[in-house]
Amino acid sequence: MHTVEILERMLETAERAGYTVRLEWLGGAGGSACEFGGRKWIFVDLALPVVEQLEQVAAALKDDPAAWAADSPLPVRQFLGHRRAA
Repeated sequence: MHTVEILERMLETAERAGYTVRLEWLGGAGGSACEFGGRKWIFVDLALPVVEQLEQVAAALKDDPAAWAADSPLPVRQFLGHRRAA
């Protein structure tokens, strides 16, 4: 699976985990995850290369139990470091 495809699947996982995803041009300042108004948000900086966008989303989801519970493709789980129970 290519980087762009993994990013797309990672964004789908974020949405299933309860995040509102915003793809915004932030001038390379970087995006992040936050919570306000009782909602979880991920802001992805479109000015950054796709690999860095993927890293932003992965950093937001890596420690979120809701992302672990979301059914995601194997490449996404591997990128996040998720381990499926045997």
